[in-house]
Amino acid sequence: MSTPNEPWRPLIERWVREERIDQIVELPSREAVWADLPETLHPRTKEHLDTLGFARLYRHQREAFDRAAAREDFVVVTGTNSGKSLCFHLPILDDLLREPMSRALVLYPTKALAHDQLSKIDALTSPLGVSPATLDGDTPMRQRTAVKNLARIVLSNPDFVHHTLLPKHDLWVPFLRSLRFVVLDEAHVYRGVFGSHVANVMRRLLRLCQWHGNRPIVIAASATIGNPVEHLHTLTGREVALVDRDGSPQGGRTFALGGRMGSPNHATARMLVECAASGVRTLAFCRSRNGAELVLRYARDLAPDLADRLEAYRAGYTPKERRDIEQGLAKGRLLGLAATNALELGIDVGGLDAVIVNGYPGSIAGLFQQAGRAGRGIKPGLAVFLAHDDPMEQFLVRDAQALISSRSESAVCNPDNPQVLGGHLRCAAYERPLNEGELRGWSPSALPLSHELAETNELRWSSGMAFYPSHSPPAPTVSIRGLGGRPMTLVANGAELGTMEAWRAAQWAHVGAIYLHRGEPFVVVEYDEARNRVLLEPSRAEYTTSPVIQTTLSPTTQIGEVDRPQGQVTLLGLEVTEQVTGFRRKAIRGGDTLGIEDLDLPPIRFNTVGVRLTLHLRAEPDNERFLGAVHGLEHAVTSVAPLVAGCDRSDLGSAWFALFPNPLHPSVFVFDKTQGGMGLAAALYDRRDEWLTMALELLTGCPCADGCPRCLFLALCPDSNRLLDKEAAVAVLRMLVG
Repeated sequence: MSTPNEPWRPLIERWVREERIDQIVELPSREAVWADLPETLHPRTKEHLDTLGFARLYRHQREAFDRAAAREDFVVVTGTNSGKSLCFHLPILDDLLREPMSRALVLYPTKALAHDQLSKIDALTSPLGVSPATLDGDTPMRQRTAVKNLARIVLSNPDFVHHTLLPKHDLWVPFLRSLRFVVLDEAHVYRGVFGSHVANVMRRLLRLCQWHGNRPIVIAASATIGNPVEHLHTLTGREVALVDRDGSPQGGRTFALGGRMGSPNHATARMLVECAASGVRTLAFCRSRNGAELVLRYARDLAPDLADRLEAYRAGYTPKERRDIEQGLAKGRLLGLAATNALELGIDVGGLDAVIVNGYPGSIAGLFQQAGRAGRGIKPGLAVFLAHDDPMEQFLVRDAQALISSRSESAVCNPDNPQVLGGHLRCAAYERPLNEGELRGWSPSALPLSHELAETNELRWSSGMAFYPSHSPPAPTVSIRGLGGRPMTLVANGAELGTMEAWRAAQWAHVGAIYLHRGEPFVVVEYDEARNRVLLEPSRAEYTTSPVIQTTLSPTTQIGEVDRPQGQVTLLGLEVTEQVTGFRRKAIRGGDTLGIEDLDLPPIRFNTVGVRLTLHLRAEPDNERFLGAVHGLEHAVTSVAPLVAGCDRSDLGSAWFALFPNPLHPSVFVFDKTQGGMGLAAALYDRRDEWLTMALELLTGCPCADGCPRCLFLALCPDSNRLLDKEAAVAVLRMLVG
C-alpha cells in the first residue's frame, strides 16, 4: 500500500510479482551529525544564516569552513544531497564580506548546471550585496563586460575559461588579481580526455594568477570516488586535504535490481509510463543518446495521453530546449524524463520520487550518483537498476548487497597525454611566454614536448623562453571535450538540431545513419567534413543504426611485461587503425538485426597504450575450439575491464588474433581508445591479477553451459558472437590466473 512518502511502493510490489525485479535492498535512513557555527563568522554572515534558519552546520560543512579559513586547498567527498555546495558557498560569502574587492570563480562541467545553481547562490548571497552571475558561451556579448567587472561570484565552466578568459587575460587583470577562490564542482566528472584537458586549463589559470601576484584557494566537490586527493592533485598540481566525514541526514532508499526483461529500452519505457500514470515523478537514465530517444518514443507509444508530460534530455539539444525541459521537470509539468548523464549532476529538478538506471552508466560512482537523485533529504526514494543482457552488467547484479557496498573506482586522467598537453602548451605560450622552470613544474613531459613543438614551428624558443609564433590565439583549435576536430553541426530543413563530436559523428552520423532527436527519426543524407556539417532529413524509419568497425594493431614499444603460467601480460605502445566498414540496421521494436550495409570510409589511425595477453598455446587456426578459446578470452577480459580501470566501456578497445606476429602466439589486446592513452591500460596492467580473476568469475558464475548474453556474448561484437567457446575460454583464463 502506498504512503505519501512512498508513492512508488505498490509499483515495486507489482514488478516483483511480475518478475521484472529480481532483488531488493532496503537502505536505512541516517541521522544528521551537527557542528556549531564557526565563532569567526562575519557578523553579517551569521545574521543572514539565522534568517535562513541555519542554527548549525553539518559536520563536513564546518570542517570545510575551517580549512578555507586556514587558506588550505581541499576536496569535499560526501553523498548526493548532502549540502556540498555550502562547503564552498559559505567560506566564499564570508570572505567576500571581509574583502570588498575579492572575487570567486565557481566552475561546473556544464552550462546547464551553472545556470541551475545560480538561483541558489543568489538567494544566499544577494541579500548581503554579493552579486553572482553566470558567464559562459551563451551569455550575450553586451552582458559579459558587466559580469566580468561587477559580479563578485562568477559561475562558469572550463570551456569558457579556456576559450575566452585565458586568451584574453589582459582584459581580466583586476579579476585575476582579486580572485580568492577557484571551485571545481562535480570534480569526479573531470576524468579521461575531458579531465586531462581541464587539468591543463587549471594549470594555465593558476599560472596567470601567480603572475599577477595572487594564489587563490582551490576547493573541489565530488561524488564518492576511490582517489579524491590524488585526483584533485592531478587536476591542479597542488597538495590538497580531504573532507569526507558526511554529517548530512538521509532518508531510506529502496534499491531494486532487475536483469531479466528482454529489451531494456522497452522495459525502461514501460516502468517510466507506469510511474508517470501513478503520479510518481521519475527520471530514467540511459547510457546513450540513442537510448534516451528510444525510451521516449516507446513511452509515448505506450501512453499517448501522457505524451506531453514525457520528454527526453541529452547533450546536443539547443540551450533553449534544455532550459525548457529543466523548467518543465522542476515545476511539475513533466512527470517522466528519459535522460543521459547530462542530468546526472547536481541540477535541481525538484523532489523526484524515483530513478530508473537503464544500463550501467560506466562507473560505480556514476551508478550511485544517478540513484541518489531519488528522494530528497530525509524523504525516501526508489532507485531501480535495470541491467542489460551484457556480461559486465549481469556480473554486477548477481549479488545486490556486494554491489551496494562496493568501493567506488578511482578517477583517471592523463594531463601528460602529448596530444592534450601539446595544445595547452601552445595556448599557455600565447598567453605568456613559458620559461624552463615553469615547464619543469608543469609536468615531466612539458619541457621535452615544448622542444618537439619548436621543431614543427608550433612554438619558438628565444632567450630561454618558449613563445607562440602567431598573433592568433590557438585556443579555438584545441577542443577540451575531445582530441581534435571541431564538432559537427546537425542540420535538418535549414534548422540546427544540435551538435556531435567529430569522432562520434564519423562513426554514428555517416550517410545512411539514423539520428533520433526528441523521439523523431532523421536520416543522414550528407556528411560535409569541410564545413563541419551533417545534413539530415525527416524519416519514417522503424530501425536504428550502429557502426561495424574493424581494428588492426601494430605494437611500437614494450613498456612492461610479466610472465604467467603459459603466457605473458605485456604493457606496450600500439598504433591502432580503425575503419568503419559498414553499419547494422536494427528494428526499433524488438531490436532484431535487419541487415548490414557496407560502407567505404577512410580509416582513423592513432597511437595509444594497450595490454597484450599472450597465450603459449599451439596455434590451430582451423580448430573452432581453439578459436573459441581466444575469442572468448577477449570477450571476458573486455567485459570486466571498465570495472577495473574505472572508465566507460567506450573508452577501451579490444581485438583478438589466433596468431599474432612477434611472437607468433595467440593474443588478445585491450587498449585505450584515445590518442596517446589515458592511463586505463596501465591500470589494467597494474591490477592484472584482479582483472583476470574477475573475468574468470564472470564466466564461471553464470549457470549457462555454452555462453550467453549474460556472460560471453557482446552486442557490438564485430564477429557477431561467432566462434565462442565458454569452456575453452575458462580453461585459458585459469591458465593465466594460475
